[in-house]
Amino acid sequence: MNEKIAIIGLGYVGIPLAVEFGKKFNTIGYDLNKKRIEELNNSIDNISNISKDEFLKSKKLSFTENLSNLKECNIYIIALPTPINKNNKPDLNILFKATSDIASILSKGDIIIYESTVYPGCTEDDCVPILEKKSGLKFNIDFYCGYSPERINPGDKDKTLTKIIKITSGSDKKTAEKIDNLYKSILEVDTYPVSSIKVAEAAKIIENCQRDINIAFVNELAILFNLLNID
Repeated sequence: MNEKIAIIGLGYVGIPLAVEFGKKFNTIGYDLNKKRIEELNNSIDNISNISKDEFLKSKKLSFTENLSNLKECNIYIIALPTPINKNNKPDLNILFKATSDIASILSKGDIIIYESTVYPGCTEDDCVPILEKKSGLKFNIDFYCGYSPERINPGDKDKTLTKIIKITSGSDKKTAEKIDNLYKSILEVDTYPVSSIKVAEAAKIIENCQRDINIAFVNELAILFNLLNID
């Protein structure tokens, strides 16, 4: 695979991806935070605490805050946060802004992969129209998309990126296979390819909800058991 990969967003999701892909492919980590870029260029990571030794192994990795430096890339992996606003509604402005930025440098044949937490349909119904409008290119003809939900557990030193099964998907069969093989190349475990982008997005929602429900349930039990003097 002769790929040049751009990782958009270098938080606790993006930086492990950049380091792993940088061991095998020409990879550029992109972030708007200039201080963050300066630290990473000096092999300093204060978010995921990736060691200098790991950075040294990523011989094909570089970092930039300059969008134009990504023009030669043909795979864009967007790993940005999707917080909620004061009304508990999804705030996707960061995601849409990054999508618009990437669209401005998109070329024929490029693939955009989303890892951010979104609702089923967001990639194809919301992000693709932005990509088409800004780039002037046609979806599944000139460019392609995929969704592979991030499953990083921040602070977990055992279940790191390469040891977590990765769900993969693509906007057509060929793209799905290409994306699956891309992730397989950096993992120590299997991938789990699914039938569509919407299925992959739904799997992420299920996982997040299941976690939140369990946390809420245990918190309710803790309140009750404390009143009963039960540990």
